[in-house]
Amino acid sequence: MKKEKIKDTVLCASSAYEQKFYINPKFDGLPKDIKDELKVMCVLFTEDVGGILTLEFDEDGTLLLETSFDEGDLLYDDIGAGLKIKKMQNEKSELFAALEMYYKVKNGMRYMNKFKDQIVYNPGGNICYLR
Repeated sequence: MKKEKIKDTVLCASSAYEQKFYINPKFDGLPKDIKDELKVMCVLFTEDVGGILTLEFDEDGTLLLETSFDEGDLLYDDIGAGLKIKKMQNEKSELFAALEMYYKVKNGMRYMNKFKDQIVYNPGGNICYLR
């Protein structure tokens, strides 16, 4: 039986072309300040380098930052986009880790099965963690 690939789940996106920001309604449960921070971060990114920025979770629950641009867009800064993404990954690492955890918990069983051999329970407390 062929294993079906799970589609990536878009968290949010910003477009310099349409001057719009989108957040997936599946993430309405996120705190307002987190959603606001994502909006500011994404809109500033696309205002600075152009194109489209998409934040999405892959099938393992890893948050990916991806950029794209229209073929004829001569103003898109490809080098600047790469540098800005690296900077965001460093400066927003705690936010991104928290979003990954939120996504994995929200989609619980899919990840529990994948990581079941790595889950460790601390008998002295109520903490579970991955090895």
